[in-house]
Amino acid sequence: MRTHKVYAHGVTEDSGVAAWAALLRTHAAVVRALEHELEQTQNMPLAWYDVLLELNSAPDRRLRMAELGERAVLSRSRVSRIVDELARAGLAAREPDPNDRRGSWAVITDAGRARLRAAAPGYLDGIARHFADHLTAQERAAITTGLTRVLDAAAGSDAAARR
Repeated sequence: MRTHKVYAHGVTEDSGVAAWAALLRTHAAVVRALEHELEQTQNMPLAWYDVLLELNSAPDRRLRMAELGERAVLSRSRVSRIVDELARAGLAAREPDPNDRRGSWAVITDAGRARLRAAAPGYLDGIARHFADHLTAQERAAITTGLTRVLDAAAGSDAAARR
């Protein structure tokens, strides 16, 4: 007979709560490690890296601020502050949107691309050392498949809520 760890309110380990808790704890631990390493080796906050990565991978290496807020793993107000910090450092710029006077674009600069390229090897190495190397190829594939399904469902819920 298989036994399950029982959490508060009679929730069992196989109900999804254990997976959710492990995801949150893992995310927090790995993010802390990556933040520390990027700060120490590149003098770059992880939030800067995240925003520069999104801008660099966007068409024409630019995103409307609202779209950047949706893509980055940060709150929209924090994205705005990060773009301002990146602009002061010469790594990004804000440009007015000629089609919408209330909107603006965030654009990665050449200096921002160079800084991102310099930080990328350490960032990718950190992901490997703190996360991927502890999983088999099958586990990585299962995590990717499962979490992509959850993201797709959330995107569908968000789209339905906006209708």
